[in-house]
Amino acid sequence: MAPARFGTDGVRGVANEDLTAELALALGRAVARVLPAPAFVVGRDTRRSGPLLQAAFSAGLATEGADAFDLGVLPTPGVAAVAERRKVPGAVISASHNPFADNGIKLFSSLGTKLPMDVEAGVERELDAILADADGPPRRPTGRGVGRISTDLEAGRIYRDLLVSTIDGRTLEGMHVVVDCANGAASDVAPWVLAELGARVTTLHDAPDGTNINDKCGSTDPSQLSLAVMEHRADLGLALDGDADRVIAVDHTGTIVDGDVLLALFALDLAGRGRLAGNTVVVTVMTNLGFRLSMDTHGIAVRETDVGDRHVLAALDADGLSLGGEQSGHIIFRALSTTGDGVLTGIALADLVQRSGRPLAGLADGLVERVPQVLVNVPIPQPERLADCTEVWEAVHKAEAELGHEGRVLLRPSGTEPLVRVMVEARLEAQANAVAAQLAGLVEAALGQV
Repeated sequence: MAPARFGTDGVRGVANEDLTAELALALGRAVARVLPAPAFVVGRDTRRSGPLLQAAFSAGLATEGADAFDLGVLPTPGVAAVAERRKVPGAVISASHNPFADNGIKLFSSLGTKLPMDVEAGVERELDAILADADGPPRRPTGRGVGRISTDLEAGRIYRDLLVSTIDGRTLEGMHVVVDCANGAASDVAPWVLAELGARVTTLHDAPDGTNINDKCGSTDPSQLSLAVMEHRADLGLALDGDADRVIAVDHTGTIVDGDVLLALFALDLAGRGRLAGNTVVVTVMTNLGFRLSMDTHGIAVRETDVGDRHVLAALDADGLSLGGEQSGHIIFRALSTTGDGVLTGIALADLVQRSGRPLAGLADGLVERVPQVLVNVPIPQPERLADCTEVWEAVHKAEAELGHEGRVLLRPSGTEPLVRVMVEARLEAQANAVAAQLAGLVEAALGQV
């Protein structure tokens, strides 16, 4: 059995092929050994394979003597919040925005944060040892030492109450919000919380059947949401992904507002209210150059990290900062959450629009003058081989020299899929397209064959 490897957001693969019940069981054992806690909380999204893998992972925990509390279907940030409240580690069975046939396992510490990379490396080493039986006879407890698996009936209420409390007693009365739940983990909680806060709510894709998560809907495809917002003459649209840790917005004209613009809006709002710690916002290397230019215009500093909300959170905590996020819609309000939370971000956006008295279209117009950015995903069986491909990096350096200070090139292996992502920014879109196509072709030619 091939060992699991952690990417930017946990372990992922095709359920029952790459990520099997046997592997999930072994991973549960490894986690219980490396994080010797008496109990863990475990939730999942709506994928058909979720209950299978959750049962196997929880059995692995119990095999090592740890109790496992089943949170049922709950957004990833909800599991993180419950882990923090219960002061125990947690896990989510989810592949986030991936197609339904994929699944994954994300881990959280008892602080509700993603595990440090050195701890994940320790889990990988322990997993390798378990799979190879290198640890000798199984060290399994018996009798009263066997862990228990039970249901936590309060998890959903804890998370809903947390979300309702995030706007300091204000309401969303008078707002009409359309929310696309991506047939995912927030299909119940997102409409409920928005309605509880007083909004008039229209829902899309809130009937998960185990196979329709992220299928032509949600943050990866907000086209139907755009149409629905205009059809219903709503004030705002919110498109979540399958595990609801990210959100993309739509204004009343049907125009999509991505994470870069949302983050800029929140940065200016917090700065204006004296709540932007350090007058700094944290972004990743994928954030458009236009965002950086916009923040510079408004006197707000920008700190850059690698891709992944784990890195954003680490930068926030290192300097006591309050706001960070990614272009994809992962946004962290550090005073309110330990991870990206799409529902929380959607509430915060609706509250911002309500307080401003202006439509989202007016707030976002011209805020981020986006530099043409082209992203090409190149399927590569072993994307980690990119690091040692000299001919590719030579071409990258040449392209960077040609683009100068008006452009940017970023190549990186995906942490969640077998892809190399090629991103190019340039003053002219045609130039960005040409450079991206050239580099993508070179990556495919050099790394496409194992």
